[in-house]
Amino acid sequence: MANAKDKNTLVVSDLDGTLLNSEAEISWVTSFKLNNLIEESGLFFTVATARTWASCKKILAPLRLRLPIILMNGVLIYDPKLNQYDLVNRLDGGMKLRIDRLCTALGIECFMYTIYKNEMSTFYRKLNTQAMKDFFEERKNKYYKSFAQTDHFDRINSDAIYFTFIDKKEKLQKVYDTFKYNPEVSMTFYEDVYSEDLWYLEIFSSSASKKNGVKFVKDYCGFDRVIGFGDNLNDIPMFDACDEKVCVSNACEEIKEYCDRMIGKNTEDAVANYLYERFGKDN
Repeated sequence: MANAKDKNTLVVSDLDGTLLNSEAEISWVTSFKLNNLIEESGLFFTVATARTWASCKKILAPLRLRLPIILMNGVLIYDPKLNQYDLVNRLDGGMKLRIDRLCTALGIECFMYTIYKNEMSTFYRKLNTQAMKDFFEERKNKYYKSFAQTDHFDRINSDAIYFTFIDKKEKLQKVYDTFKYNPEVSMTFYEDVYSEDLWYLEIFSSSASKKNGVKFVKDYCGFDRVIGFGDNLNDIPMFDACDEKVCVSNACEEIKEYCDRMIGKNTEDAVANYLYERFGKDN
């Protein structure tokens, strides 16, 4: 049940494995309840995700969000009302060359995200695994995201902001070990919630994190407290900025141990149901 301390509270939810169902979509139950809470009960709600705005735009279309959105693990803060990025965390200029050389040395590939004049672009050298091909096809066909191929990342003039590797854990471990002591970068390394034996490794500026993203939105909008919802290892930084940490029951064990409360599954509209019971006008 909502109480006095909830009045100026920011609610932040992860997307995949938390707010979204097994089809990576927002169900009609979740959209109905969250929109009702936002419009009728004054809920201050936003999301924090590893996804880009290109994929989030279609996914979040059913929701009437009004607050800035935390994208790419805090690399970008996007204002959906003004259609612009409020914050961009760029990587050091030499990172493109270092990643390019590492990919060649290890025989591994990735996606590079860049930004120029408020426009984001995604580049790749080769689609050499089925996982990369599936990622490419889903983003292109389902979310109409554009990609461009390049021979070398360092030939791209726009600023690099993010690298995404998708492969088996043991292959990505070599990349992680290469940069784990580099003070210029942050990394998230976690298992894919939709596929078995497939992991993501994401590299971005050390200035960026879900934690810093949540703190930015909290301070920018003047909130007193934060409640966070998550399911995977890349949500731990977000939880570090939250006064209340809530996980779904399908969360990984590390997250369950880290949280203050566990609710139902993402496939059961658990986040929306919990918020509706707590913040709904009748409560």
